Amino acid sequence: MSSYEPAALKAVLGPTNTGKTHLAIERMCGHSSGLMGFPLRLLAREVYERVVRIKGADQVALLTGEERIAPPGARYVLATAEAMPVRGGFGAFSDFAFVAVDEIQLAADPERGHIFTDRMLNARGREETMLLGSASMAPLVRTLLPKAEIVTRPRFSTLRYSGPQKLSRLPRRCAVVAFSVEEVYRVAEMLRRHRGGAAIVMGALSPATRNAQVAMFEAGEVDYLVATDAIGMGLNLNVDHVAFASLRKFDGRRTRRLTVSEMAQIAGRAGRHQRDGTFGDVGAADGEPAFSAEEVERIEEHRFDPIEQIFWREADLPMDDIDTLIEALLDRPERAGLRAAPEAIDLAVLQYLAELPDVRARVRGRGQVARLWAACSVPDFQKLGIEHHARTIHRLWTWLSQGNGHIPQDWFAAQLARLDNVQGDVDALAGRIGAVRIWAYVAQRDDWLAQPVEMAARARVLEERLSDALHGALRQRFVDRRASALLRRGGDAKAFLSVDVDGAGNVTVDGHRIGTMRGFRFIVDPLARANEKRLLLAAAERRLGAHLNEMAQALLAVDDKAFTLASPPGGDAQIIWNGHPVATLKAGQRLLAPEMTLDAGLSSLVPEIQQGVRDRLALWLKNQFERHIPALLKMEAGSTEAELPATVRAVLAQLADAGGIVPRNTLDEALGQVAKEDRTHLRKAGVVIGVMDLYHPGLMKPAAAQWRMVLLSLKAGKPLVALPAPGAVLLQSGGGEERKASAPSEPVEASDVAAPVEAEVEVTAEATVTVEAPASETPAVAEAPAPAKVAKPVVPIDEIGARIAGFRKLGDAWLRIDMAERLARGAHEAIAAGKPYGADDPTIVSIGLNEASFLELMRQAGFRPVPDAAEGAPNWQFRGRPKPRPKFEGPRNRGGNRRPAQQGRQDQDGQPQAAGDGPRNRPDRRGKAAEGGPRRERDKRPDRDNRSDRGQRPDRGPRPDRDGGGRERPIVATGKALAGLGALFGRED
Repeated sequence: MSSYEPAALKAVLGPTNTGKTHLAIERMCGHSSGLMGFPLRLLAREVYERVVRIKGADQVALLTGEERIAPPGARYVLATAEAMPVRGGFGAFSDFAFVAVDEIQLAADPERGHIFTDRMLNARGREETMLLGSASMAPLVRTLLPKAEIVTRPRFSTLRYSGPQKLSRLPRRCAVVAFSVEEVYRVAEMLRRHRGGAAIVMGALSPATRNAQVAMFEAGEVDYLVATDAIGMGLNLNVDHVAFASLRKFDGRRTRRLTVSEMAQIAGRAGRHQRDGTFGDVGAADGEPAFSAEEVERIEEHRFDPIEQIFWREADLPMDDIDTLIEALLDRPERAGLRAAPEAIDLAVLQYLAELPDVRARVRGRGQVARLWAACSVPDFQKLGIEHHARTIHRLWTWLSQGNGHIPQDWFAAQLARLDNVQGDVDALAGRIGAVRIWAYVAQRDDWLAQPVEMAARARVLEERLSDALHGALRQRFVDRRASALLRRGGDAKAFLSVDVDGAGNVTVDGHRIGTMRGFRFIVDPLARANEKRLLLAAAERRLGAHLNEMAQALLAVDDKAFTLASPPGGDAQIIWNGHPVATLKAGQRLLAPEMTLDAGLSSLVPEIQQGVRDRLALWLKNQFERHIPALLKMEAGSTEAELPATVRAVLAQLADAGGIVPRNTLDEALGQVAKEDRTHLRKAGVVIGVMDLYHPGLMKPAAAQWRMVLLSLKAGKPLVALPAPGAVLLQSGGGEERKASAPSEPVEASDVAAPVEAEVEVTAEATVTVEAPASETPAVAEAPAPAKVAKPVVPIDEIGARIAGFRKLGDAWLRIDMAERLARGAHEAIAAGKPYGADDPTIVSIGLNEASFLELMRQAGFRPVPDAAEGAPNWQFRGRPKPRPKFEGPRNRGGNRRPAQQGRQDQDGQPQAAGDGPRNRPDRRGKAAEGGPRRERDKRPDRDNRSDRGQRPDRGPRPDRDGGGRERPIVATGKALAGLGALFGRED
């Protein structure tokens, strides 16, 4: 062993963040030449770049196992501990004026300790030597190097214990330390879910990948870093807090708890320079307490157990033969404080190869032994086991021990080409990089390849490409850049990145899509994970306020054509702007006063803006009513006009509440109360008093029908329904055609009322034809037009929509009520002219009304067939419109309660009949016919016996003509009955 007493030797010891490395760099730059050794290639590269900035690239060299930057005139060398040229010098330098070794406490590491022990004992500077490390090395330095000057340095900042914290609650700028690849991945995945992601630092990663990951953390792309204990080996990071995922590690032989010195070395990465740091834990998987009170106190006060022994292995090896070399490597130290190093991977490979006959046969002389040992010293970057690595070394040795001693360039290039694949997951890429690093190490040996520079360059390029792919894979797997951007700077609203909304409504943050604006509502990106949605919603709520205000101002400025009305399937009527709902309409106290509820997306606006939006939409609604249903507004206004008679107001009130179109039989009683001279008020209001219906022609226009449908649907609490096509006159529900007639009505604009989503308004019956007949005027009868053409296939009729649109059901057909009134007037004109009137009339044929529906129309209009009418004579006589039968509650039972009435009947107008309505409620005594004919003649009328829509009359049962006392009930003529008789006789008074 070499002498242990240097001419000038200084040991600078202390905890982390004491500026030891910075001091050594300053001292080295003050000398004419210098050499510094570091535990990590990454750290050596970091210091190399610092010294280059001071001395210039031509004056500084970098030596690592896989990388070599050696300018011819370099005077300052930065190297890993293994690559330090302590024997044989470097270039023109046989020695250096200054030598420093960093992290000398690693001499106690079982795997690499013997390297640091050798450098500590044998690496000397001509003028100054500096050993840097933990204060726990002080006793051993005094023992092994008694003349060394020991300098202790205090920590620049304070290190405090902050207790356990969940991963989701960890502060930013935090490093989480784990001790296995599986645990590193688990922690990184949890941080990605809860905090946007983390950078990864592990010994298994290539230096380039570690550089890229650290750069991502330092740049603030992520606020968390997950690392193995490699973080404690001098890496200078801007970390404020270090959290331990566990306090147990596998040291190569067993799983044990970290020593206090190891805990402090890792925890000391928190806080740099004058910035204080904290450390804690995220809970131990084995349930043991994370830190004991004694450990916390010793870490905070930097009191550690001294290192009593370090590992040693003979460095000046004899190369006489293989056995002598192995014996020297197994030699044990004789000095106190040193202990034999455990079997390292290089010694294990040497012993493995020594058992192979072909290896021993090729090893002849000192040169071959040294060459074999150099091959066995190739690091195992793949970590696939001793046998795999030994086979690789055996192949190398085969090439090195034959011929010119060079590895064939084609074979070497093929090994690199085999690894040139950037596809695969993190583990696959890391494995390829490990293999490339082996070949990069081999290429650094000048005498192993015919073209070492070229092969080293190829290996370096391949390693960089794979490292970039690995960095990308790590980022993709463990970094959610979108969530990280949203969480940046602690979520401060002022510090949040700007939120952009493009023309399509896509919302992006720092280029990352977080969702879409649908009107005033923010819809989270459907690809977002469940635990990300809350974060994205919070970000949108925090930063979309200005955009929502701009949208609200735009809404206030548009004209009425920008709004439409629609209904989603099974939903409420909604006011639509820019294709999205801004408000919902619901039934109000009056038909023409629906309630309006703003869309939930507007709730984030200030109340003043919300009220402004509400007022604007109310104005649009008012304008639509005034434009399309002024008749309905006039009816409602007339119902409260004091100058009108009360009976007229009552009729107008019922008409307005029903939407302006009402079957006459429902208003018979109220209409009967209106004096003949007062009916002019109704006509002035535009109300047509027909035989079968009361209606306003203007309310049958397409746009008016749409708005009536909306208001009546709201009143009933039902979704919007489909209406017949504009201009339709006849709807066939039994396989016939839909007929159209041009109506003098204004066109429906898409900006006024949109079709409901579940059924287009253009849905018709089976077909459409055009018949030139105004909606409210009877055309002059000419010759019969040609048969209509089928234009559309059969489509089911929405009966509710047909009724709202002003159609009357006639058997299997639906006829528009104004056309029904015209046909009824045509019947009166035919009777007055002494002519027959039948389904073959040209007008009826042009409409397409079949005979069964025509007969039903005549019956509902009050006409009865004339029996055995002569040819050319009138075949109909007007007998008065059938009246709805009064409701019958049924006789009382013995307990005084009414018996249930029959259900499911229809009245004579084809409208649904309430329970109790039916033939049973007719007066028992009929007497003579209203027209004076004998009863037997009335019984012969086909109208009574051959009705297509009625079956046989059920058994009447006992007549309810007596009360409980057996007395006959008196017959009372009500006002409604008198009005019905008046209509039957054709007298309005």
